[in-house]
Amino acid sequence: MPLLACHERQAWERLRGIAVHSGLILTLDGLAPEGGEPQLWVVRERVSGLTLRSGWLARQDETTLINFLQPIADLNLPVTAIMSDKQRGLVPAVAVVFPQAKHAFCQVHYLDNAAEPVADADEAMKVALRQEVRTQLGDLIRQEQVESSGVLTVTGLLPLPQPETISPQPPQTPEQECETVRQDLRRRIRYLLTLKGRPPFRLAGIQMFERLREVQDCLEHLIARHPDPLLTQLQQGLQNALQTYQPDYAILRQAGDWLEDISALLNPQDKAVRSGNQVKQALLDYLDKIQPESQAAPNLKRFFHTIQKTTRSYAPGIFHCYDVPGLPRTNHDRESEFRDLNRRLLRTTGQKGLTKRILQREGAWELIPRPASLEQTIKAFSQVEPEEFQKERQRVRIHRNRFRLHTRSAKQSQVQLHRLEQRWADIHSVDSS
Repeated sequence: MPLLACHERQAWERLRGIAVHSGLILTLDGLAPEGGEPQLWVVRERVSGLTLRSGWLARQDETTLINFLQPIADLNLPVTAIMSDKQRGLVPAVAVVFPQAKHAFCQVHYLDNAAEPVADADEAMKVALRQEVRTQLGDLIRQEQVESSGVLTVTGLLPLPQPETISPQPPQTPEQECETVRQDLRRRIRYLLTLKGRPPFRLAGIQMFERLREVQDCLEHLIARHPDPLLTQLQQGLQNALQTYQPDYAILRQAGDWLEDISALLNPQDKAVRSGNQVKQALLDYLDKIQPESQAAPNLKRFFHTIQKTTRSYAPGIFHCYDVPGLPRTNHDRESEFRDLNRRLLRTTGQKGLTKRILQREGAWELIPRPASLEQTIKAFSQVEPEEFQKERQRVRIHRNRFRLHTRSAKQSQVQLHRLEQRWADIHSVDSS
């Protein structure tokens, strides 16, 4: 690491060349501290990717940030623009150290802050809707096919029993096919109750409501094709739960649409070249347009007030990217570096366990000890009997099959549900003939 830092310092001429040609574009951000420890900050030049300063700050106030940034200004190289988040101490510090530079704010953080009350209300609806669905359908959706009481898929020295020889499975009876469809739908509902949000656009409450409504529609189609008591119970339970939260969903959906429209308005892709003032005016015109809509409900009014207030606060910095070539709209490059650093340290230190998803989908096999070297791995694998390998692969498939309908994609969800409807129709067309 010291060698890398020394190597970076050999690029002064390249940095000066960029400064003379177009002026430096600086991006800076800090990694959220843990347990009151100092905060790690990094300043990079956008065009070259060179690290100008990287270190820890005991505080994040104006004086500390001025002291951190001032050595860069002392280089007397032209600085055209700076991209950062809108930290309270950073804004005045940049104004002092780089008075001639345009200070751009991350548009994603702008949208995050504008969406904050929407995200809070969405999370509250998600929790309440989940509880209502469990109240209506808890006993039904918890039912699961098991090897023996409480036991699902098993591997190891005493794995899930398999036939001594692998032979084609006999065709399922119509009732078995029906039970497979019922099981898939129960698993789909159970999965949808676990959705987590990622504001400003990935709002789990809205997604849960819409995906559950798709399942309800699917159930209605299946029942219309061939009545089934269990499917009827599922459909009625979902209908009752969704009707209870339909008003909350309608308000959140409208606020979510506002945020998506603002994001689309800010996005320059597939649009004519616009100046910062033109984009700013378009955003202000849009806010004027939706203000009458916000009077329809108290929550809509509150959501709109936050969007309007946040826009005023961020307006000095979120439009420079349309006027300065090479200036990004977001500060994601710095944040992705922090994420990559966290992942790399996690990978090398093993301080935290595997993620929940890996544990759920691969955990049993992950617990099996690994050979210590490539040579030992090859030796171990060469001793595996092909038939035993086929059995084990089948166990993996059986287990992974439980997560077949675990998707947040609306398009993929609709395709899967359509396939279930078609399968149900095929089963009962054979039945009736």
